[in-house]
Amino acid sequence: MEVAASSPSHTPAAARQLRSLSEAEAYVASVCFKHGPPRLQGVELEWLVHSGTAPGAPPDRARLASALGPHAPTTLVPSSPAQPLPHGSTVTVEPGGQVELASPPLADLGSLVRVTAADAAELHRRLAACGLVVQPRATDPLRPPTRILDHPRYAAMERAFDRRGPHGRSGMCSTTAVQVCLDVGTAADLPLRWETLHALGPVLLAAFANSPVLAGRRTGWKSSRMACWLSADPTRTTPPRPRSADPVTDWAARVLGTPLLCVRRDDGPWDAPPGVTFADWIAGALPTAPTTADLDYHVSTLFPPVRAHGFLEVRYVDGQAGSGWALPIAVLVALLSRREVTERALELSRPVADRWIEAARCALADPALAAAAGSVFELACAAAREVGAPADVVTALEDMTARRVLRGRCPADDLLDEERLRPQPVVDTGDEWPLLTSVVAPAALSTAVPEGDPS
Repeated sequence: MEVAASSPSHTPAAARQLRSLSEAEAYVASVCFKHGPPRLQGVELEWLVHSGTAPGAPPDRARLASALGPHAPTTLVPSSPAQPLPHGSTVTVEPGGQVELASPPLADLGSLVRVTAADAAELHRRLAACGLVVQPRATDPLRPPTRILDHPRYAAMERAFDRRGPHGRSGMCSTTAVQVCLDVGTAADLPLRWETLHALGPVLLAAFANSPVLAGRRTGWKSSRMACWLSADPTRTTPPRPRSADPVTDWAARVLGTPLLCVRRDDGPWDAPPGVTFADWIAGALPTAPTTADLDYHVSTLFPPVRAHGFLEVRYVDGQAGSGWALPIAVLVALLSRREVTERALELSRPVADRWIEAARCALADPALAAAAGSVFELACAAAREVGAPADVVTALEDMTARRVLRGRCPADDLLDEERLRPQPVVDTGDEWPLLTSVVAPAALSTAVPEGDPS
């Protein structure tokens, strides 16, 4: 959930005080949108881990620290050198003990896949050597959410989310994602890239949904991960509305109008006064004036499906099993590779651009999403070959398209089929988020109910 090493890097200037909204808006525009020809891409991969002998127990901090060794982040081991993995990826640990790998930014898809695969293999080797098993799902199917990190950021986040309900804690501690990082592009291309990444969201969320079970219960949603995040705090987690030709102004308004999640302090807890926005802070709501560094940190506490902070971070894809993480990267890089391909991807996905709820709940069982996904993935397969995607990735993407997408299936469907064959399947609790559609902005998200769902 932090700004990652996979992003196209920039060195922040010395922090300075912000004295007006216009100054803050200009700063957001300059820092969050670094314009230029798109050259780099990166990825952040997260995995839930558990003990091979006690899968229902929270991750043990000492064992996790031993497994990561010199690569452990300082949030887990304060004295750690936090060395990159052999090919340059960095390691972080999320509040519930999820392990995250952030690739370096690279100039071509083939290099990104090779480097990430090599560093992921080394990371998994280290975990396995200490008896830790990587979970192939995007939500923890066994354990309730338990925070193992004592960092004041995470303690303040947990308390803020708990005021709204249990789902923010679950999102923090029990979920994983594949987060693809892409350059903003030129100022002329930004509106198209921004709208296309958002319009593709429901399609890719549905196609890669991989989290139907959470804490021992079938939730009734194919992506329980996304349901958690949409419910956690809609102001900071839901898609933007309405879509606009001026994403820079819209993003600045959203950043400044979002309540503070935490405020960094030298001593004591980092809790922020409830409801105080960054704009309120500029207006004097807190004893000291905010700085540009405070604004940078505030941006890192927004978790919408696409986040801008110098690059575009796509956050709507569930964590994938095995090497499946390479497929959403290939789809997104391919579909944004040339303007005419991007325009076609937008045309195909625009009719379902607001179907976030249907995507999380029904995935490709939703007929409109299934129809759009078939066309989008066929376009992505052709474009992936053009951008030089590794042959095995193209083959896997074509196989996924034929075996899953065109049949209206996603990874969650396979998991649910497996669960039904168990002698003692997990409990089916129905809809864990009965109020989600009233919490999330209704003008941005539609509210279909899957066939047969009593809710």
